Amino acid sequence: MKPFIVVSDGMDKEVFEKLQQVSEFEVHPKSKVTGEELTALLPKINGLVIRSATTVTPELLSKAPNLKYVIRAGEGTDNIDKKKCQEVGVKVSNTPGANNNSAAEHAIALMLTVLRKTAWAHQTMVEGKWDKNSFTGNELSNKKIGIVGFGRIGQIVAKRLWGFEPEVLFFDPFIETSELPYARKAKDLEEIFSTCDIISIHTPLMDATKGLVSKTLIEKMQPHAILVNAARGGIVDEQALFEALKNNKIRGAGFDVFKTEPLEENSELRKLQNIVLTPHLGASTEEAQLRVGLIAVDQLKEFFINDNLLNEVRS
Repeated sequence: MKPFIVVSDGMDKEVFEKLQQVSEFEVHPKSKVTGEELTALLPKINGLVIRSATTVTPELLSKAPNLKYVIRAGEGTDNIDKKKCQEVGVKVSNTPGANNNSAAEHAIALMLTVLRKTAWAHQTMVEGKWDKNSFTGNELSNKKIGIVGFGRIGQIVAKRLWGFEPEVLFFDPFIETSELPYARKAKDLEEIFSTCDIISIHTPLMDATKGLVSKTLIEKMQPHAILVNAARGGIVDEQALFEALKNNKIRGAGFDVFKTEPLEENSELRKLQNIVLTPHLGASTEEAQLRVGLIAVDQLKEFFINDNLLNEVRS
């Protein structure tokens, strides 16, 4: 019997067609399914490809007795209960590196949007106004930028900022030095939050980073500073962020990720005029979609056809 493969959260169209052409697989004809559709399919699924929308919980696993392999088309696997997967013998992989450039560029886009107030200016233009005097912004050039988490994405952000002639401070417990002459490691997070003009979050979400950017750290930020998070929700204390923005304790923020996603309709963050909000778009580029899809298809073929597990992620 051929392995039954389901792609639940979407895939590049051409890549999905290539997956459907793999003669050794039976592939569900839709590359994006609803929660109800996925639940109905669970009993016969052997391989499942997800992005951030689908959560692999113990309940899902209990309804999928034939599931052998889950691929997170992306890097973060906090939406997968990896410990439970190990207990029931389900292998887990991600597609490391495929989204990195897109996520890094989105973080920089948020920086520039907040600094130059382009989102708010655009809205007034749509409303028929020409309110030039209300949107005096700030340059990114020569700013002191703090990067929290200096892994692959954090380092790409630092490299992409080269032309802006920044001073970069980074903090990462696993990295001591940078090859970039304008980047140095901060002694601690307090140094970053108390001295930087822009702070960008690039850590994974794990027990050690939940609530890492606390009220105490946010209160150390300078009045002109901005905070950007295009990494994972749950790393920043959103209530503390709201209070700081509401009371103009910091200049602004740009957030792509949130503790609860989708962001609640009545979220207090939606009421603010000094934060840019985007719906988890960090990996939403055509280039990233193509890369993660190609890697996922290759991993499925290696696992089910060649009995070879690539990019395994364990708890």
